[in-house]
Amino acid sequence: MNRRSFNTTAVATYAAGLLPAFAWAQAPYPSKPVKFIVPYAAGGQPDVVARILTVRLGERLGQPVVVDNRPGAAGASAYNGLLQSTPADGHAFILSDGALLSISPHINKATNYKLGRDLLPVALVGRSSLYLVAHPKTGVNTLQDFVAAVRKKPGEYTYGSSGIGSNHHLTMEALKAALNLDIRHVPYRGSGQSTPALVSGQVDFSIAAMPSIAGFVQNGQLKVLASNAATRSALTPEVPLIAEVVPGFDFATILTVLAAPGTPAIAIDRVSRELAEVVKLPDVAKSLQGAAVEPIGGGPAELGKALAREIEVMARAAQAAQLKAE
Repeated sequence: MNRRSFNTTAVATYAAGLLPAFAWAQAPYPSKPVKFIVPYAAGGQPDVVARILTVRLGERLGQPVVVDNRPGAAGASAYNGLLQSTPADGHAFILSDGALLSISPHINKATNYKLGRDLLPVALVGRSSLYLVAHPKTGVNTLQDFVAAVRKKPGEYTYGSSGIGSNHHLTMEALKAALNLDIRHVPYRGSGQSTPALVSGQVDFSIAAMPSIAGFVQNGQLKVLASNAATRSALTPEVPLIAEVVPGFDFATILTVLAAPGTPAIAIDRVSRELAEVVKLPDVAKSLQGAAVEPIGGGPAELGKALAREIEVMARAAQAAQLKAE
C-alpha cells in the first residue's frame, strides 16, 4: 500500500468512527418519547402536576410525554430509574418536589444527592403553599391566637403531619424553633390520614395542602390560620403568612424538573423553554391552580437558586426536628 492509499484509508476509517457521534449530534431532539419519573404514587401532587403537563408538552415537543411512578426509598427508586434510562440523552427526567434534594438526605443516607453532581436543574414548574390549620375546639382563629394558646399551655396541644420528614412536619418544626413553641407532633401516613384526624379532633392543629382541607374549611369544620410561603398566594390572597410573624419564613413546596448528569444542554434548554410556555397556557394554568400550584415556568438558573435556598432552610429545620438519616 502506498502512502496516498494508506492516508486515504486512515482518514476513511477515522471518519467512520466519528459517524455515530456525528449522526447523534445532528439527530432532532427529542427523537423518541420523553419520560417524567415521579418519586411518588399516583394521585400525589407531583404526579398530578406531571399529568397536567404531559399532553401540551408532548404537542410542543412532537413526541409523547409519559409518566413513570416510582415511589419508595425517599426518592431513591425514582433516582435509580433515572440512571437506568441510559444513555442520559435527555429523554428521561425526574418531576418532583424539592424534597428529593432538600429533605431526603436527612432521612435516608442512600439519597445524599447533590445539585449539580447527581441531578441537574431543568425547570421550576411552580410553587404550592401549605397551611397551618386549626380545629374549632381550640378556639384559635389567627396565627397570633395559635402562638398565644400554645405558649399558655406548653406541651398540651398536638399537631398532625403527613409523616416524619415531610414538608408539613418541617414547616411546623421550623415555626416551633423560631417562636420557641412546645407542641407535640403526631405523624400520619399522608394527608389521607392526617386531615381526617384533624377534622375528628384527634389532633388540634395540622399543616396541610389546600386540596385536602378546602371542603372542610368551607363548611366551617376547620380554620385556616396562615400560609408557609414567602408571599401571599394568588389562590388564597386572604390568608396571612407565617412570614408576617417570622420574617423570612418560606417553606412552600416547589415543583421541579431534574435531569441526570451528562444530559445534553440541547435537551435541558428545549424542555425548559417549552415548559415555561406550557405552564402559561390558560387550560394548563387553570389545571395547575386546581391542584393548588401557582405556575412559574422558571429555567435552570431560577430553579438552581430556589433549590439552594430550600436545601439550606430544610437542613436547619431537619436539625430542629432531630431527624437522623438511616
